[in-house]
Amino acid sequence: MFLKIRNITFVLLAALTLGACSQYQKVLKEDDIKAKYAMADSLYTQGIKEEKNSKLKKALRLLDQIMPQYRGKPQGERLAYIYSNTYYELESYFDSGYQFERFTKAYPRSEKAEEAYYKSAKSYYEISPRFSLDQTETHKAINKFQEYISRYPDGEFIGDANEYVSNLRDKLDKKAYSIAKQYHHTEDYKAAIAALNNFIEDNPGSKYLEKAYFYKFDSAYILAINSYAQLVPQRLRAAKEYYEDYIKYYPEGEFAQQAQEYSVDIEQRLQTNNTNS
Repeated sequence: MFLKIRNITFVLLAALTLGACSQYQKVLKEDDIKAKYAMADSLYTQGIKEEKNSKLKKALRLLDQIMPQYRGKPQGERLAYIYSNTYYELESYFDSGYQFERFTKAYPRSEKAEEAYYKSAKSYYEISPRFSLDQTETHKAINKFQEYISRYPDGEFIGDANEYVSNLRDKLDKKAYSIAKQYHHTEDYKAAIAALNNFIEDNPGSKYLEKAYFYKFDSAYILAINSYAQLVPQRLRAAKEYYEDYIKYYPEGEFAQQAQEYSVDIEQRLQTNNTNS
């Protein structure tokens, strides 16, 4: 008896599913934009509620067909929002970033405007690549978040927006630092000193500052001790100044002990040079 009930239930569910699919296909192929609108809205609502991407994808196919016809009509705002948010929920962030951007321009006074500004920025945040790649999308995400923060300083998403901006700026700092540090890695110490100095000046709040200060000093030290004899004293004195900069800000820093050892060697070399002069 139990198996019979189970089988009947399965058959009924299968029939309902097939019926829903056939109805969807029928609406998809017809020219009735009202029917497409109603079904797209229903599928979108169900997809969000049930967290089913399959329904969101079906809604998106219908929305693609009817968006142009509803532009400028009363239903256009609702459609533009669910169209943008469907892409967002499907994690198609290139599309959602662009569509939410269009939404804010078309409907700046919408009750969904704040959410749209935030989700446009968040979409670009999601497609921001790792630090070693081109950072165009990172800069765009920062600009979008700053626009949101400026418009909604007490907004619903302000905490997250500030956190994401911090993450993005850290990524840019890391890229800038890694480029400067690369000169040190390739033993182009003159270029390393200049690049790390520029990094320090351009990124005063970076978490990579200590490393920048140290490797600037380290580059100057290595350059000095490997120079022609007539250049050594001047370059040692320059290295000594960079050491003083580092130890001033990071007296107990990660590289403090190594820096102090180099400093002792610099003093000894300068004393030897003075004695021989």
